[in-house]
Amino acid sequence: MEHIRAVADQTIRRACGFAGLGIGATMLALSFDVVLAFRVGAVLTSFVLVALLYLGYRAPRYDVRRTELWSVVGRSMPLSRDRVQALLGGVLRERYLWHADRAAAVALLFWGVAFLLWLSRVLRGALAPA
Repeated sequence: MEHIRAVADQTIRRACGFAGLGIGATMLALSFDVVLAFRVGAVLTSFVLVALLYLGYRAPRYDVRRTELWSVVGRSMPLSRDRVQALLGGVLRERYLWHADRAAAVALLFWGVAFLLWLSRVLRGALAPA
């Protein structure tokens, strides 16, 4: 079971890593305005969160034979198709939701940093002499 979880984590983290690379590159491109960069990072990370929640929601019903997890561990399982579907679908659901939890934390961090930077910009402008 731990091997199945490890493979599921590997496949999900690979996808999240590519998404993170894209988000980081976009934030770097917008670094001329730090508040905008963090807002865009927060929005894009929130999109990743929604995608992970959706994938976790549909994982038990989605045909696991069309997943990378099946190609690595599912083919060698000596169980019936229904039992493999239930096992791998359940593992995928658990791991998608675990990763969605981490994406939510990163999105909240980005939203918080964007808010604090915006607030400091507003207060600096309000306190600056005219």
